[in-house]
Amino acid sequence: MTDLYEPTNVATKYPQPPFKPQQQPVPGTIFEMDPPADHGEESYKGSGRLAGRKALITGGDSGIGRAVAIAFAREGADVALNYLDEESADAEDTLGFVQKAGVQGVLIPGDLADEAFNSGLVEKAVEQLGGLDILVMVGGRMPTVSGIEDFDTEVFDNLLRVNVHSLFWLTKAAKKHLKPGASIITTSSIQGFVPSPQLAEYAVTKAGIANWTRAMAQQLAEEGIRVNGVAPGPFWTPLQPSSVPNEKIESFGEEAAYGRPGQPVELSSTYVYLASQDSSYTSGETIAVTGGTPTH
Repeated sequence: MTDLYEPTNVATKYPQPPFKPQQQPVPGTIFEMDPPADHGEESYKGSGRLAGRKALITGGDSGIGRAVAIAFAREGADVALNYLDEESADAEDTLGFVQKAGVQGVLIPGDLADEAFNSGLVEKAVEQLGGLDILVMVGGRMPTVSGIEDFDTEVFDNLLRVNVHSLFWLTKAAKKHLKPGASIITTSSIQGFVPSPQLAEYAVTKAGIANWTRAMAQQLAEEGIRVNGVAPGPFWTPLQPSSVPNEKIESFGEEAAYGRPGQPVELSSTYVYLASQDSSYTSGETIAVTGGTPTH
């Protein structure tokens, strides 16, 4: 286990490419990743920064969402996890870590592409947690398209519904429950600023998320609700083996300044910061966590 808090060479702190060839069906699972990802299961230590808060996390079963769920729970927040039905094994495992932290954890499966489900998701979270203070939107999809000849309108429409429309649906449903001091956190990507050719459709949604974050922060400022985002660079999550070709997996993360992908636990403290009152004067910002790679 890597010590998250021990000063060390960040470039060699976690596994580096080349990685073994590996492919998974969408949406992928943490249990088949080689090497396993670090979500903070053993390394993240909480300090009560979110004590008594109640958070809904989409995509909370694995990858970045799992790391955020573990960190929030160890910081004292009750947590509701959203995920797809086929991700139940990952979600139940994550729930175990949440509950071991001594807080309440609930599972609410369903597809973010469904507008009606988004409204129901918020209401279920509020009912089961007894309120809502933090909305974290991590859940998303990332199809890889080799060229414009392979562009598929139906796939793109679904991508927009999951990655972008759900932000509107969830925030609209959550707004009446959020009180001054509440925090909304989105998940953009380095792709929203420096797009890769094979990820054009995905990159468009991630650029949209960053702009949505800026606009919504201004819209909700008078109500005392902060809206911020995180823009990850290459991170070792199930999104990679389920969405990226093997030749990309083997060298995944080598383009970062650190020469390796990030581990989900290396992102969780950024979400904790944005959810906590430590960032009370910060809104409309998207924090890039890219392993030293510039976003512009």
